[in-house]
Amino acid sequence: MTVAELFVKCLENEGVQYIFGVPGEENEDLLFAIDKSKKLKFIPCRHEQGAAFIANVWGRLTGNAGVCLATLGPGATNLVTGVADANLDKAPLVAITGQGGLERLHHESHQNIDVVKMMNPITKWNTSIHHPQTTAEVIRKAFKIAEYEKPGATHIELPEDIAHQKVKGKKPLRKVVAQLPAPDQAAIKKTIQLLKKSKQPLIIAGNGTIRDRSSQELTKLAKRFNIPVAATFMGKGAVSDKEKQSLLAMGLGFKDYVIEAVEQADLILTIGYDIAEYSPEQWNPSNNKKIVHIDFEPAEVYERYLPEIEIISDIAPAICAIYDELEEVGADSFSDWYLPIRKRILKDIESYQPKKSETLNVPIALNLIRDALSDDGILLSDVGSHKMWIARNFVTYEPNTCIISNGLASMGISLPGAIAASMAYPDRQVVSIAGDGGFMMNLQEIETAKRLGLNFTMIVFNDNDYGLISWKQERATGKTTGTNLTNPDFVKLAKSFGIDGHRANNATQLKSILKKSIASDKLTLIEVPITTKVNQALIKKLNRYWEKK
Repeated sequence: MTVAELFVKCLENEGVQYIFGVPGEENEDLLFAIDKSKKLKFIPCRHEQGAAFIANVWGRLTGNAGVCLATLGPGATNLVTGVADANLDKAPLVAITGQGGLERLHHESHQNIDVVKMMNPITKWNTSIHHPQTTAEVIRKAFKIAEYEKPGATHIELPEDIAHQKVKGKKPLRKVVAQLPAPDQAAIKKTIQLLKKSKQPLIIAGNGTIRDRSSQELTKLAKRFNIPVAATFMGKGAVSDKEKQSLLAMGLGFKDYVIEAVEQADLILTIGYDIAEYSPEQWNPSNNKKIVHIDFEPAEVYERYLPEIEIISDIAPAICAIYDELEEVGADSFSDWYLPIRKRILKDIESYQPKKSETLNVPIALNLIRDALSDDGILLSDVGSHKMWIARNFVTYEPNTCIISNGLASMGISLPGAIAASMAYPDRQVVSIAGDGGFMMNLQEIETAKRLGLNFTMIVFNDNDYGLISWKQERATGKTTGTNLTNPDFVKLAKSFGIDGHRANNATQLKSILKKSIASDKLTLIEVPITTKVNQALIKKLNRYWEKK
């Protein structure tokens, strides 16, 4: 067989179902080999960034590496943002790029750039296949590294002349899942001693608690011993917000209700916490917190993050070990010291209700979306001012049902992400939320979703502005610059793609449209106009809270 055909057999061996990408001349051997496969399907996308984002979110939702494909040169450079986002968001992804023949790579030639060198800073591992005999090893290594904790992105370059060569006596390598060590018992016992001395412990649940599927064990620990849990943006849903121990999400970068609980806590257990998502300076500014670090890897060396104990293992067994040891020593449940804070959080969220004028803002709309979406429905957030409101206000009931990019935090991810969610979980309701700025960055993938026959709801909060930047500029200087935008008619835009388009100018309209669109089998776009005046009112309300605190 050819190297391209062996490559496809190796992908099949890894359990790959879909490859998202854009075709090119230099990857045509691979494309035709994929076309012969009965297990693999190539999904043509409208931009390589969109393809990388789809693969990124597929990996994050399923735990199996999503795969994206591009050609050399501009195809490869267009992948970069989605690949980097997967790497910092700890989503398993394998990127594949074509390349010119080896005979021309030593000198300047058409579309030739050093893609492997370009990918080095944004991947866990990457390489180019220069010898047909190494193909199976390279692919097995790429998937093993991408999926191993902490997961991330890897990259394989396949030059066109290598793809065309024959290879004999080779087959895919057996897939072996490496096991992480069990938690160290001495570290567990030291943690128990700290918990026995603590009066007000608190857990910060990060992205790792979602990836390790440790939500059940974390919830069991929190409920049995009454320990409050504050999630990071990417840890939302690790403990259901219906549980009294949930303090929803932290990470807004300013003093909010949740930070009050962190300040009052005398012991912090960080579980699956990534510093890239939320700096310790924001929640440990005085560097006086006792911290127990529980994660797959040792703690980053950081002046304001110096744990007393580090437990390095699979997260779920570590949580189980702490639970069992607390039971063994007959530990009592902790007090409800955090409940007044939880009540203020929920009261504030519930306060965003439409008044007589029915003027819409993002937090009011989020309450309407939450009411319309099933508990296991998946919400994909883009990046912008709405992301902050989603993290703060969107109550989440199950793990991996509120997807926020908060490592690289890239605009343009929500629509491609919704494609991945709808394909991975076709029986579940899916909603993507974006601002006008982020939505316009990858709106071309509406055609991909339409072609695939997917049904989900896209919501665009339109304030004709890069709203999050305006928000931060306003806080810092009292004025804004360089953020104003103009937009197309989003309803007409939707209809030009052959999908349903609506504009909700008030709460009654939005509620009615949501009820129909989320329950339907149609791809739907809903524009929600947000005026500058409404945004300014929200900012002033929060500013008053910050100043008061």
